[in-house]
Amino acid sequence: MSAPTLIPPSADDVRVERTLTLGDRLRAASARNRSRTARVSGPTAAVLKYVSLVVASLVAIVPLVTLLFASFKTKAEFAATGPLDPPKNWLNFSNYSKVLLEGDMIVAFVNTLVILAVALVGTILLGTMTAYAIDRFNFRGRGLVMSGFLVAALVPAVTTQVATFKIINFLGVFNTRWSVILLFLGTDIIAIQIFMQFMRSISRSLDEAAMLDGANRFRIYRSVILPLLRPAIATVVIIKGIAIYNEFYLPFLYMPSGDLGVLSTALFRFKGPQGSEWELIAACTILVIVPTLVAFLALQRHIYSGLTSGATK
Repeated sequence: MSAPTLIPPSADDVRVERTLTLGDRLRAASARNRSRTARVSGPTAAVLKYVSLVVASLVAIVPLVTLLFASFKTKAEFAATGPLDPPKNWLNFSNYSKVLLEGDMIVAFVNTLVILAVALVGTILLGTMTAYAIDRFNFRGRGLVMSGFLVAALVPAVTTQVATFKIINFLGVFNTRWSVILLFLGTDIIAIQIFMQFMRSISRSLDEAAMLDGANRFRIYRSVILPLLRPAIATVVIIKGIAIYNEFYLPFLYMPSGDLGVLSTALFRFKGPQGSEWELIAACTILVIVPTLVAFLALQRHIYSGLTSGATK
């Protein structure tokens, strides 16, 4: 039996082997470079992350701390100390009492709460009904309705104020709370999109089961759909509630009477006669900020969960 003949590798085989070897070397070198970059950028990225968080926190907190310190200072102390110097007497509530008594802040709080409550209830009812009808019913012009909402959202509100003012004046509600309530009552596209996003996660089999039990469409909406929309409702209440609470333009334009002032317009009008008394303006500003800040810190988790739960269910 003869020994097997060894066939020498061809030139093409040698080139392929060298190419593969060169490719392996390049991949290994790239992996080593990535490892070194990760080791170098890991601590640097962590430091930059925490530095940016600290800077952002200071940008948000320092103005609030400055206002808080100024609200407890007397006029002479405010003029003699720096903005970040703490007050000498933390029990000096004279600025707050003067603001509440002379700035009509109590009346402004009442007006704001009335407008806020009525507008939010109306927005929730109209928004959930609109989302239920668009998502559950197939009707002619359904796409046109959604396009109309989108077009209306793209039009700047200031360009329609002349026509809006004429309508409010024609209805006879100018210089009353109902003028602002009607304007806030209109459901915006953001609220409808939040409700519709969450509505898509609710199975249609629940509607069919309720219909087999004899429930009509309104009963399904009231007993099945509305309770399941609570996370979305909480999100809309927080987002639109803060917007209504901070709104200045509409109350200032449609409710010029002093006894119809809300918090934003009361703060603006208080600055007129007390323009040089910054400690009073600081106390007034703190009174306006605190309810919004407390509500946001207490309910902020509902904002993120409500915005994302409909997309992830």
